[in-house]
This record gives sequence, structure tokens and C-alpha cells, in this order.
Amino acid sequence: MDYNGIDYNSMDKIIISDLQLRCIIGINPDERINKQDVNINLTLYTDFSKSIETEDIEDTVNYKKMNLDIMTLVENSSFLLVEKLASAVSGCCLGYKGVQAARVKVEKPTALRFARSVGVEIFRKA
Repeated sequence: MDYNGIDYNSMDKIIISDLQLRCIIGINPDERINKQDVNINLTLYTDFSKSIETEDIEDTVNYKKMNLDIMTLVENSSFLLVEKLASAVSGCCLGYKGVQAARVKVEKPTALRFARSVGVEIFRKA
């Protein structure tokens, strides 16, 4: 995937899989009252060169801190659309030093009957 001369496929990546959180999400009246499960998968595009050399957390993306920030964001959110939630999560990720791009997939397991989940995936760059 090449954007403006940058090949993100060749970049270093941090992958966070199946972050399961609860939030108010949806357009139906009952969805505006009761928190629902969402499943979030992230791919953060970065460069590990310096952190490999120094082994210093300050030279890489602190994904533990990011995870806490995403949890706080999501669990306190009240979006109508999953697309908006995904955009907010990507904004949180891109706010971290070293994150050059983020792929965010948000799934809502109970959105459709007979489907395991419905989700959206977005890619944003800094």
C-alpha cells in the first residue's frame, strides 16, 4: 500500500488484536441506553530502528499507555456510528509520537442477526 511515496507494507508494525470493550454505540433507542460489546483491532505503522538500538521505551510507541487511553476513550464514548468510533480511535493512535499511520478495525458483534459481527476498517496517516 503506497501513499504519497510511502510504502506502509514495508514499515514496522505494532499489532493489537481483539481489544474487547463496551460502549454506547448505535442509532436505535435501546443502543443509546445499554453499553454494547465492540472488538477493536489495530495496526500501528512506525519505525523500530532507534528502539532496537537503545531498548528504551521512550524510543518506541508505548502501546500499554495507548491501550489505556483507547480504553478510556471507548468506554466513555457515546457515538451513533461505528465509523465515528473508528475515526476517534485512529485519532488517539496518531497522537502518539512515532505512529506514522494507523489501521483501525472496529466490530460490533451483535449488529446483525446470524452474523458473527459487522465492522468497519479505516486507514489514517499522520
